[in-house]
Amino acid sequence: MSVPDFVLELRRHVGTAPLWLAGATAVIRDPHGARVLLVRRADNGWWTPVTGIVDPGEHPAETAVREAREEADVRIRVDRVASIGVSRMVTYANGDRAQYLDHTFACTYLDGAPHPADGENTDVRWFAVDDLPEMRPHMLARLEAGLADEERARIELATESSPATESSRATGSH
Repeated sequence: MSVPDFVLELRRHVGTAPLWLAGATAVIRDPHGARVLLVRRADNGWWTPVTGIVDPGEHPAETAVREAREEADVRIRVDRVASIGVSRMVTYANGDRAQYLDHTFACTYLDGAPHPADGENTDVRWFAVDDLPEMRPHMLARLEAGLADEERARIELATESSPATESSRATGSH
């Protein structure tokens, strides 16, 4: 996973101290709504929707569009905000810590031949919405929000029973 240049610059100043970062998740449906596009992450092997860190000055919806192009080489349309949530604190293998304000968007696939385009993923595949691969609970919640035909965004709050931190097998990837 590549770490954005602005995060590397921040790390020069703050070391492994926790960073508060904005993220975007693109839940990409085919035009008929029967399938969803998922990527298999290179760092941990989990299937997820397309995700990424919002660059300084970038609108989170623009991040969703950019990340879909960078990670899967597809062009999408952002249809609506599906959910807003806060991740648990993530501690990476190199000790870096970060927490993310996630903006999940319901998106529609427009064109492109999906494939792992930037090395952050090992596979890109369409799945029937009723036959999804095993996913981590927080990513499944984002996916469900993006697939729901709701007019309002979901606000995802942490529950008291949720663990306080989440570890990643990534080596300093954000």
